[in-house]
Amino acid sequence: MRTENRKIILGLGNLLQTDEGAGLAALKALQDKIATADSPLEWIDGGTLGLDLLPLVEECSHLLLLDAVDAGLPPGTVVELTGEQIPLLVGVKLSQHQVGFQEVLALAQLRGCLPGHLHLVGVQPADLSLGLEPSPLVVAQLPEMVRRAQAKLAEWGY
Repeated sequence: MRTENRKIILGLGNLLQTDEGAGLAALKALQDKIATADSPLEWIDGGTLGLDLLPLVEECSHLLLLDAVDAGLPPGTVVELTGEQIPLLVGVKLSQHQVGFQEVLALAQLRGCLPGHLHLVGVQPADLSLGLEPSPLVVAQLPEMVRRAQAKLAEWGY
């Protein structure tokens, strides 16, 4: 059941694949910058959970996604997509784990439960090899991801 004005910031990614963990690094940076004990925002490390995230998606009114996004752009490019701009079909693959999350969004839409406010801030990965830290190119873009996420939250009244 959807909760009005439930705002979730959801970081997605795999911390074991360098830039694939950019969404989780951005989540932590944003949380460190603006989280307070009385904040109405919910901070979720979605990792690579895929369909397990469906209840969260269907129950929130506002969903801000942070992720590494393969948009075919130069590495390190920050990408923003809103609502229907976010691909919901499996045929459009944003990142290695994203197929599962795209299915979550498509299923939520099919069930009439897609959040009314849906926004993605991502970064084009430079390196998806095994590694525990994002590449220097992506790390350099984390402040821009945080700035854009903050701007969207301000637009949503936070």
